[in-house]
Amino acid sequence: MSDLSQLEKETLAAIETANDEAALENVRVAALGKKGSISALVATLGKMSPEERKSEGARINALKDKVAEALGLRKTVLREAALQARLAGETLDVTLPARPAALETGRIHPISQVMDELTAIFADMGFSIAEGPDVETDDFNFTKLNFPPGHPAREMHDTFFFNRKEDGTRKLLRTHTSPVQVRTMLKNPPPLRVICPGRTYRCDSDQTHTPMFHQVEGLVIDRKAHMGHLKWILEEFCKTFFEVPNVKMRFRPSFFPFTEPSAEVDIQCSRKGGEMRFGEGDDWLEILGCGMVHPNVLRNCGLDPDEFQGFAWGMGIDRIAMLKYGMNDLRAFFEADVRWLSHYGFRPLDLPTLAGGLSS
Repeated sequence: MSDLSQLEKETLAAIETANDEAALENVRVAALGKKGSISALVATLGKMSPEERKSEGARINALKDKVAEALGLRKTVLREAALQARLAGETLDVTLPARPAALETGRIHPISQVMDELTAIFADMGFSIAEGPDVETDDFNFTKLNFPPGHPAREMHDTFFFNRKEDGTRKLLRTHTSPVQVRTMLKNPPPLRVICPGRTYRCDSDQTHTPMFHQVEGLVIDRKAHMGHLKWILEEFCKTFFEVPNVKMRFRPSFFPFTEPSAEVDIQCSRKGGEMRFGEGDDWLEILGCGMVHPNVLRNCGLDPDEFQGFAWGMGIDRIAMLKYGMNDLRAFFEADVRWLSHYGFRPLDLPTLAGGLSS
């Protein structure tokens, strides 16, 4: 038993240098396992005399207890170190910058922005806003607007019709916001000065057309309304909307069932360098249709065309948004791409005003 002290020294050193619980378990097995060094010493006690067994047994048991205690202490230290390492790896750094607020990251869709711009411009001219249902009757969408039977717009290839009812009538998704003009004339007596923004639907889809799009129409009914008033309103609108000091416009004769005379309006523009600029250049771009309200439409709405007359116009909100803000594909408006909206969208509190600038 002269090497008992050496065994104690080596075993305690091995315990101290164990760097994880697996290594510590190997030390325990090597010392206290069935074939361990200390267990082997215990097995030799049976061959000793009673006097030797008494003295050496006490020393071996003391070593065994000392090693067991050292193992327990080292195991506690290793477990604590492992816990701290795990906590450090799973720590959430609460000092990192907070996520930006929704008010900072949210964006107003260009369509909503342009609708607000239209509202600001025409409200300054004394117009009010009129709205109506997206699902309309054939009477409001076509008949009262002087569309004759068999007109191409009444066909399925151009209009979204619902199934026929038992009485043969059928509703449809409005193809323009003109039914709102009809509803306004039926409900309110002249003088009238309204704009009608909203969604419209047609069977059409390509780079510059979508099955659902946005349109705004204007209506003025009075005893003395004439084309000169219409021309002034449209010129002032184009100058203000496109934010240019002057703009040239030309009115080309056209045909619409609900106006007579009718005209399509072109605006002066420049396409140099692939950039669309208004109020300059030698080119022209069609932007809207207009005309004097047809006498038949006035009669259908309960107004006497010998006493009242008026004018109306209509344009695509999506299209004028594309022209003003440099977008080349109408379909992107409806794809819900957050990246596109982050680029073209507007900050929530930057409301358009005539005093502060529409798109500032």
